[in-house]
Amino acid sequence: MTSTTLPAVAGIGLRAPHYRQVLDTLPPLGWVELHSENFFDGGMPVAMLHRVAEYYPLSLHGVGLGLGSLAAPDTGHLASLKRLVAEIQPQAVSEHLSFNHSGQRFVNDLLPIPYTRAALDVIAGHVSLTQDTLGREILLENLSSYVEYPGNEMNEGEFLAELTRRTGCGILLDVNNLYVNQQNLGTDVDAVLAALPIHAIGEIHLAGYSQGEGLLVDTHSMPVHDGVWALYRRVIGMIGPRPTLIEWDLDIPPLDTLCAEADKAQAIMNGGGHA
Repeated sequence: MTSTTLPAVAGIGLRAPHYRQVLDTLPPLGWVELHSENFFDGGMPVAMLHRVAEYYPLSLHGVGLGLGSLAAPDTGHLASLKRLVAEIQPQAVSEHLSFNHSGQRFVNDLLPIPYTRAALDVIAGHVSLTQDTLGREILLENLSSYVEYPGNEMNEGEFLAELTRRTGCGILLDVNNLYVNQQNLGTDVDAVLAALPIHAIGEIHLAGYSQGEGLLVDTHSMPVHDGVWALYRRVIGMIGPRPTLIEWDLDIPPLDTLCAEADKAQAIMNGGGHA
């Protein structure tokens, strides 16, 4: 099993306002990513997803499994994801390294996890269960955070490195989240990057943040900021080209704007970008 067979080029997050335009015009997109949960109920959305998969490499990105929760993954959610993955056969499947439920109560948020050995033991079990259920490896995404847990025993890169070693999962490296954490919490980005196993980074996300009350907020509602582009350029210089996604989930702009952002990422991967 491999974590991804996406091409090492730039793609976009495909959202509902652009479904029809993409299928009608078939723009030259390197690949597209869609949120898994939007297609759990079958019907016309899944029929549309099949059409998209005829023309573009496809990644399914989950926002609700909550693998960082103390309680095991919800069996119904995992079963729905299994059905969708089996039907669509995407080139990549990813989830956030976050918690969102206690077993009885769910929150509609991506909450950060403590980087401790005890948490690692629990989460490794959840990741292994998920991969065994799906019959494939998944990618796990690093989060943006606004507070740090007391008692962390390792940094985020070290935690992800050990998780990949134990489970064979891959990493979805969100460069915007790294930058947000650096600005909000003073995270040592160099230490995080140095700890990550380069071979396990199967996908990269880029997005735009908002600013409010002294914090950067990971809203996916703006163009990629200059500081994030600079960090992305550093990452590509370290690890080489990887499948790179432009995420834009709020205040979604015209498709041409998304494609222009993807072109910037592609230029950097080609070695001539100055975004």
